[in-house]
Amino acid sequence: MNLSLATILTNLIVLLIAFPLHEFAHAWSANAFGDDTPRRMGRLTLNPLKHLDLFGSLMLLVAGFGCAKPVPVNPYALERHSRSALMWVSLAGPLSNLALALLAVLPFRLGFLSISSIEFSTTFPSLGQFLFYFIYINLLLALFNLIPLAPLDGEKVLMFFAPRSLAKTLDQLRPYQPIFLMAVVFLAARTGLLYLPLNWLMGLLLG
Repeated sequence: MNLSLATILTNLIVLLIAFPLHEFAHAWSANAFGDDTPRRMGRLTLNPLKHLDLFGSLMLLVAGFGCAKPVPVNPYALERHSRSALMWVSLAGPLSNLALALLAVLPFRLGFLSISSIEFSTTFPSLGQFLFYFIYINLLLALFNLIPLAPLDGEKVLMFFAPRSLAKTLDQLRPYQPIFLMAVVFLAARTGLLYLPLNWLMGLLLG
């Protein structure tokens, strides 16, 4: 994604919508499963100021990829309600990004906009340009957060579905998983592996 005024404006709008909704989805689902930690910490809100991280926000604005402040949850409170609660709370964030991408694709699928007619401005983004990048970044956030390594959401999802023996091994490796994650991100950036499913999803949604 080339850095331009149009790109920065698009990323700013994505930042103010996608990131707060992602974290709110975690907070809302945790609260629904009986954990009031996010509510007590002031995270059960769509107010961007409660969710955004300065460094992660700047990264999104200039690089097209960033992060927000993780929502604190109490796994023990969640597990008392349901064994699958933590998994659903973790999955809620990526699902919110997927839902935003599906909503943004509707004008294209309904024929109001066409991919072939998008004019990519460097000063002020057209509606088609904005929606294209909005879909792209939300799908990227969903896929990245589903990588099954801590501290990402995908690790909690994998732990739920993994056999007991594998889950025990993964739990022992959790302190080292952020290092593995950095290596995966580096390799994915160098090889473009993350963009294979991303581009496939873009093609699937936009036809």
